[in-house]
Amino acid sequence: MKEIIRLITVLTVVCALAGLSLSFVNSATRDARAYQDRLELLSALTMVLPEHDNEPDEDIIDVSGTTYYLARTEGLITGVAFITASEKGYSGLIRVIVGVTPEGEIITIGILEQKETPGLGTKIADDWFKDQYQGKTIENAIWAVKKDTGDFDQISGATISSRAVTEAVKEGLEAFAAHRQEILGGSDVVQ
Repeated sequence: MKEIIRLITVLTVVCALAGLSLSFVNSATRDARAYQDRLELLSALTMVLPEHDNEPDEDIIDVSGTTYYLARTEGLITGVAFITASEKGYSGLIRVIVGVTPEGEIITIGILEQKETPGLGTKIADDWFKDQYQGKTIENAIWAVKKDTGDFDQISGATISSRAVTEAVKEGLEAFAAHRQEILGGSDVVQ
């Protein structure tokens, strides 16, 4: 019986010390992790938005659960970015950041997160694939891959991944179009 009590006491002390250590490391690195997360977001926003003189990660509006990041030049809205996603990738979730003009025309897209097959599905992050979305709006394209009689090239061997990206971008554009006035508000926009 004494042996069991001793083992329980040792295990309790070890667990308590491990918990305290993890808590200390978490609090000690919180600011550094937040700073890195901000840098990552700013890098993605810079990739999809036009030149701006504001901090788009701080100039935001939340509408229906989506955060819209506004790019401004001399106070005028020049672009809007938002993150959209699809769970229908070959290996699950694909997160896409989309930059659009205030009128809803795609500036460019970026792939933020994917777990697709290396050498196949990962090609969704290639420039040639992402560039085909430039200049598209919800109205001027058939939002499907060519295999499904749409306007977008699919990646050979990775049609599921291509469909997922196209679906995510389409859904994001539809949400932007539906809430465009609320997102842009009464703000001046560059035409």
